[in-house]
Amino acid sequence: MKKKGKEKFGRGTVLLAEPFMVDPNFKRAVVLLCDNDKEAGTVGFVLNKPMQIEVDSLVADFPEFGATVYYGGPVANDTIHYLHNRGDLIPDCIEVAPGIFWGGDFDQIKFLISSQLILSSDIRFYVGYSGWSPGQLDDELRYGSWVLTAMDPNYLFKTKSEDLWSKVMEHKGENYTVIAQMPDNPNLN
Repeated sequence: MKKKGKEKFGRGTVLLAEPFMVDPNFKRAVVLLCDNDKEAGTVGFVLNKPMQIEVDSLVADFPEFGATVYYGGPVANDTIHYLHNRGDLIPDCIEVAPGIFWGGDFDQIKFLISSQLILSSDIRFYVGYSGWSPGQLDDELRYGSWVLTAMDPNYLFKTKSEDLWSKVMEHKGENYTVIAQMPDNPNLN
């Protein structure tokens, strides 16, 4: 599936895996791009792959919280990252899309959680990240591996993970509403 032209992407762009992607890391993945640098490459997080672990059992001295950890991608699986909607309370974070922030002071996050000023509905934790070297994502877009769209905070905080790929694809409109209805495995129809 070849595409013509060069598509623009950057911080706040959402990548939707094309429906037949076989890479298990990105099958039906919704990836939010958080950084894009010509020399360093691109960084993002898979938004719709929850793991069977909670953050307080993964991070030592973390307050009891009960928030599910998500698989952010296949790079640096020994790291933890977080996206949140509390840029007003967390210093040193980066706004990646309207109302969505990446990172920030981890000790402050732990304090705010223990003070119940940040709830599990305000923050998502990720193990690892998705990364592309300079030019790699351009090549994947030319090949047709990804569909680009804009981020909506509801995708991160209000949509169930298992429904996210279909919902975001449907929100693209036009032909994408048909793609959104495609079964995960068309051979089982």
